[in-house]
Amino acid sequence: MSDLSAIIAGIKKGNKMSVNVYSIESLLVGKNYRSRSVSGEIIHAEKDNRAVWYDGCESYLVEIRPTHGIKNVWRTLAVKNPD
Repeated sequence: MSDLSAIIAGIKKGNKMSVNVYSIESLLVGKNYRSRSVSGEIIHAEKDNRAVWYDGCESYLVEIRPTHGIKNVWRTLAVKNPD
């Protein structure tokens, strides 16, 4: 039995399951970011309601610690929510 089938079987039997809940911000922090102008690690993320460019996406303002250079930079990301 695979892990997924065991989980589904447990749910069908009424067993309580624990679930880890993550925010989009926590999933972005620690990820690598790369664009034409900067590449580095995302060290901070927050939802940004000011800018939405793509239909069905949310905007997040992220702070990036560049791989090369001293000064951290900020960029806006569009994140699609699968809901």
